[in-house]
Amino acid sequence: MKFFIDTANLAQIREANEMGVLDGVTTNPSLMAKENIRGDEACKEHYRQICDIVEDNVSAEVIATDYEGMIREGEELHAINPAKIVIKLPCTAEGIRAVKYFSKKGYRTNCTLVFSVGQALLAAKAGATFVSPFVGRLDDISEDGVELVAHIVRVYRTYGYKTQVLAASIRHTNHIVKCLDAGADVATCPLNAIKGLLKHPLTDIGLEKFLADHAKVNA
Repeated sequence: MKFFIDTANLAQIREANEMGVLDGVTTNPSLMAKENIRGDEACKEHYRQICDIVEDNVSAEVIATDYEGMIREGEELHAINPAKIVIKLPCTAEGIRAVKYFSKKGYRTNCTLVFSVGQALLAAKAGATFVSPFVGRLDDISEDGVELVAHIVRVYRTYGYKTQVLAASIRHTNHIVKCLDAGADVATCPLNAIKGLLKHPLTDIGLEKFLADHAKVNA
């Protein structure tokens, strides 16, 4: 499984990258607003800074909801760093059209705000590089987000679609483990969820004992 960090915070991106396990970054307008990034040029400059930190897979989201606007914004985002930028598009009729357009040009895309197998199927048929089912948001309305991930994985494997399943809206470490079991290709997570994978009380107890024993024989 690939790990993306879901944030626009440069310090968190650097920290995750320095751990040596980061494969990419996802952002969205809400995450940009959280970092007080305002205006098109400021957003583009922020994406440039993210691209300078990570090796690949920087999902940059269009704001437009109409097809022509998505194409225009997608082209501008791709131009920031053609080797690293993945154009993030909503799973709407216009978004699927835009996915197809960029797919034909060889641009990578991330079809986001996916909440059903049907949406994931259309995104794959249009040639999306990634499809992003939102696990946590489905859980919030008492649906099973992880089961959706597993269902999409089964469909893609049955029919040979190359689109990667990117589990999004990850809320905690257990979501990551469950999406791993479900066969997700990628999980995009907050930094605390990624770091949570390291936590186990027996690790802490064992390390404490090792250090105590070492101190006794080296006193």
